[in-house]
This record gives sequence, structure tokens and C-alpha cells, in this order.
Amino acid sequence: MSIQPALRTSCEIAGYSFDEFVEMVRRFHGYEAPGLLIGGFMVGMALEQLPANILYDAISETRTCLPDAIQLLTPCTFGNGWLKIAPFGRFALTLYDKTRGDHKGVRVFLDHRKLIAWPEIYAWFFKLKSKESTRHSITDEIKDAGEAILGIQRIQVAGEFCVKHHNGKIGICPKCDEAYPVRDGDLCLACQGNEMYL
Repeated sequence: MSIQPALRTSCEIAGYSFDEFVEMVRRFHGYEAPGLLIGGFMVGMALEQLPANILYDAISETRTCLPDAIQLLTPCTFGNGWLKIAPFGRFALTLYDKTRGDHKGVRVFLDHRKLIAWPEIYAWFFKLKSKESTRHSITDEIKDAGEAILGIQRIQVAGEFCVKHHNGKIGICPKCDEAYPVRDGDLCLACQGNEMYL
């Protein structure tokens, strides 16, 4: 179900001014990545639709930029297990109440139909220009566009995306002599042929 929230006219992202958020992004990500700046507006929009003082989990439908926005602006991180990736390749994120059994929440997405009015964002999103030629001109356009390029829906997360995965028992791999989750088998995953070093 779509939501029609009132779009904010001030340029604030989850309690930060746009310039403060840009500086946070530079420190965390290395540069003012357009996807992370847009992701800030997405997280802010989702947070506005959730009740205050609830515990929530997050899902990013892409591996790029949105997970960083979620980790910067919420307590949801990969490390604490409150952030998951659904590798769909869509520029969308979900925040949902983790304490209720119904897993209801909101999904915010970059709405491609709304990008026509924003040529720099459009060119960035559809990869029509190089990163370097887009980077300098897009930040102001993202600031001006804010939430106007986003869509939002009320959702209920399917149960399989809400399952918490734990390492379980830890053992010592008989081949490399390092600790690993024994649920992976008789050897650690690296010694099972998944070694990442030459």
C-alpha cells in the first residue's frame, strides 16, 4: 500500500542539516556518493513513518550505498545483525518493527518516474555519465530534490527475511588451526576450497 507523506520543504536528513550529513558521508564513505546522499533522505523518510521509541530492523535491496546510509543514521548495522541485504539490485530499503510478530514497516524506493525533472540524478541513476562528470553537479540537485524523487509503501516483511542467524558453536579447524562456526562442516569454509589468499 502506497503512502502519501507530506514532503518536507526544509533540507533535513534524520535530524541533520544537509551539509552536516554530507560531511558525515565524506568521513564515512570517502566522498559524497550520490547514492548515499539519496539514501539519507530515504532513511529519514522511513523513520518519519515509524512510531517513536521502537526497535526496528532494516533491509537494503542493494549492496551499494544504501547499507551505508542505514548504518550512519540508525542503530542497524551488519555487526549487530539488525541490517540485512536482500540482493535484488533495487534501490530500496525497508525499516520494520522487530518486536511485533507481524513485521510491519515501511519501504522507501527511488522512483524512476520522478527522475525526469532531475536530469543529473537521472543521468547518475541510469549510468548515462561517468562518475567524475556527475559527481560535482549532482549534490546540489539531490539537495533540491530531497524526498520528491522517492516513493514509500507500507509493507509486511516475509518471515524468511526476519530470521536471525547465529554462529552457534565454535570449533577449531583441524586443517588451519583457526576458530570457525562448526555449522560450516568438518573444516572451515576456507579449508573447504574457498580460500581467498594465494
